[in-house]
Amino acid sequence: MKDTLLYLFDYKTLDKEDAKRILRNIAGGKYNDAEIAAFISVYLMRSITVEELSGFRDALLELCLPVDLSEFNTIDVCGTGGDGKNTFNISTLAGFVVAGAGEKVAKHGNYGVSSACGSSNLMEYYGYRFSDDRDKLRREMDRCNICFLHAPLFNPAMKNVAPVRRSLRIKTFFNMLGPMVNPAFPRNQLVGVYSLDVARLYHYIFQGSGRAYCIIHSLDGYDEISLTGGFRAVSAGTERLLCPEDLGLEGVAPADIGGGTSVEEAASIFMKVLEGRGTRAQRDVVTANAAFALYCMDESSGIERCLERASDSLESGAALKIFKQLIESQ
Repeated sequence: MKDTLLYLFDYKTLDKEDAKRILRNIAGGKYNDAEIAAFISVYLMRSITVEELSGFRDALLELCLPVDLSEFNTIDVCGTGGDGKNTFNISTLAGFVVAGAGEKVAKHGNYGVSSACGSSNLMEYYGYRFSDDRDKLRREMDRCNICFLHAPLFNPAMKNVAPVRRSLRIKTFFNMLGPMVNPAFPRNQLVGVYSLDVARLYHYIFQGSGRAYCIIHSLDGYDEISLTGGFRAVSAGTERLLCPEDLGLEGVAPADIGGGTSVEEAASIFMKVLEGRGTRAQRDVVTANAAFALYCMDESSGIERCLERASDSLESGAALKIFKQLIESQ
């Protein structure tokens, strides 16, 4: 690692194979925490390249424990995190709204690193039992339209990085990798990113993936459609700059979509929204993100129809019913 660090400190970059090799070495426990922290720090001071990110991704995908859900047309709905905005669990809620609309969701998630409550914290709070049992996950997908894939169970390579990430408590390039390494290899993906630079990286890499995708970035820094201003939506064939009014929705203030300071607060907001007791801002933000996930799966239906489907799923209680069925099945 010493030679690699000196090389990188000299403002040089890794090619894809070297990036892949180093991450495999990290996964294999060949470096100590100080060396890993120093390596991560390089990418806090400069942007990661496409070659580096592709190499890191390929290493994790080769080392992951895959889940065969290929009989279902699945979508993952997640963000990179690391935007520092501490919103409520919008993508997790959007996942249940999409499932309530009848689509299949393979939700990939983890504990919060730079936020108070990650999707895994939330699901664990409500009694969801993390598992890598393929039969359990298939049953959940079949009966509830959704299953939850707790990242550490499927990416054991990350265990050597977890203590360093927890100590740093800031976004790192591992935030970028999370949405790229879903072990179910979903055919569709809505991913929120915290910067336009990361959106461009994702767009470049996803173009050759063979999946349908939509990359979301709010221009004021949110890794989701926040409705606090304009946002960019990038898919294989289009790149659009939109504002809340384009969706027939009102803008919201940052304070309207805060996630609280604890898992308990975040869980309370989550349930209020599912039960129809959330604020207009909370409801609209979840609906917008779920709608773009539905649109990602079928662009021919149009965004207006996808907004209607998402709104119906939330307001009819279909999303809540899905959540209750999933928890009761544990």
